[in-house]
Amino acid sequence: MLLYLQSEIQAVLIGMSSHWGYCQENGPQTWPEHYPAAKGEHQSPVDIKPVDLKTLNCNKNLEWRYTPEKVKDIRNTGHAWQVDMIQGGSSLSGGPIEGTYELLQIHCHWGEKDDEGSEHTIDGKKFAGELHMVHWNSSKYPSLQEAAKHPDGFCVLGVFLKPGAKNEEMEKVVAQLPKIPFKGQKTECPPLNPVNMLPKDISCGYYTYCGSLTTPPCSECVIWIVFKEPIEVSQEQLRAFRSLKFYPQEENCPCKDCDGSIKTNFRPTLPLGPREVLEGR
Repeated sequence: MLLYLQSEIQAVLIGMSSHWGYCQENGPQTWPEHYPAAKGEHQSPVDIKPVDLKTLNCNKNLEWRYTPEKVKDIRNTGHAWQVDMIQGGSSLSGGPIEGTYELLQIHCHWGEKDDEGSEHTIDGKKFAGELHMVHWNSSKYPSLQEAAKHPDGFCVLGVFLKPGAKNEEMEKVVAQLPKIPFKGQKTECPPLNPVNMLPKDISCGYYTYCGSLTTPPCSECVIWIVFKEPIEVSQEQLRAFRSLKFYPQEENCPCKDCDGSIKTNFRPTLPLGPREVLEGR
């Protein structure tokens, strides 16, 4: 069951294709050619305009229960680092979601420079990176593939990253990156507490809206919760992210214009259209 879930995760969340990436020839501007959902009207990320937003009406506060020991491994997907979780024991509920969502994986997006890298932006402001904690609606749907067909199939917590002090929990991830420099490599990951990667001041609240996966197949199946308050990571940690390679060790770098490092892996913002962004606390 676990192996099946892991293969489903890869197929549903990152796409079983080499067609896409972040270079000129396969970057976000080309994704709609291969992934029809990327042409949709409910795509993510978006630029969030904080002025005059309506307040989310909900009966329960956002709650999470994470088990640090439920970490499976960490791998280089060729697009980012990704920590995969063992199913059972790490869940999210309350706030804008109904039922219980199970934590699937954690990954990150970043830019070549500190003034870009986040996928969502706040009134045009970009951050150095954005951490994503991906959950699926295990209380309503029998599989990830089924969940991906529905607008409430997944819930992703988005956390902005800004340069500053070293994040000790993130350092557990960074310490493993030298073991997985090339695409397809993976290694064991020590127990990881996602709570320590969330903003310390949760009372600042979050933004929430309905959107999509920000990587192919770009399915419109995500309830987004983007925290207002960023967390700090060190320059050394950001450099470690940017050092990962987007090609396998047994191959030559396919790009003549770079050294094969994942220096940029964020999708530009898409139109919000008729959707509403709400404020939650």
